[in-house]
Amino acid sequence: MCLLTGAAGVLGSEFCRRYAGEYDIVAVCRTRAPVVPSQLETYVDPLDPADQEAASVYTVFADLREQAAVDRLVEVALARFGRVDLLVNAAAYTKPYSQTMVDGDAALINLDEHLRTNVVAPMRLATTLAHQFWMHRAADNLADNRNIVNISATAGSTVYPFQGQAGYAASKAALNALTGHMAAEFRSFGVRVNTVVPNAFPGAISTGRVTDAIIQFDRGKATGSAIVLDK
Repeated sequence: MCLLTGAAGVLGSEFCRRYAGEYDIVAVCRTRAPVVPSQLETYVDPLDPADQEAASVYTVFADLREQAAVDRLVEVALARFGRVDLLVNAAAYTKPYSQTMVDGDAALINLDEHLRTNVVAPMRLATTLAHQFWMHRAADNLADNRNIVNISATAGSTVYPFQGQAGYAASKAALNALTGHMAAEFRSFGVRVNTVVPNAFPGAISTGRVTDAIIQFDRGKATGSAIVLDK
């Protein structure tokens, strides 16, 4: 089973559309659901109403910045499916600040918002899932190849000529560092942790390449590694 955050975004929606037939997906959203069959929506062919597309996506609304919401999310996922084999941390805050870094407190406030969603939330969810399910199941984790894929960005290692990106870039650089340390610590109970590092999608690269990289990590054995998609 896959627990996917940011499920209503460009990447999350594409992942659900492409892989809902292969995974049971708990699609985590903050305000809007992905446009895929779920317990919230059923797709019906008007020419053949009896032919309804089966839903393998279960949508949950949660603010991942709040510990109580994360606790509830993990409890719901485990109650429904009994396991989590893949965690994809794709939720992201991406809003730039509008002025320069030295114009008042805007850039500092912006940095705090980026860190809360792009760094603290993935760690909060991963550690909560570890406490509630993974930590005492090392043999099962290894047998089921359980893993985490964090979605970073090339902005975490490249200074692009666009004003207002410092908060976003710093958060992605921090996520890269967090991934390496998480891989080292989660190894003790058999859970792998990797990161996909794309340039802007679907502009610079296709969204499909990002989803394919997630699947490559899920089906492989690597940990503490990164797939960079820059061209």
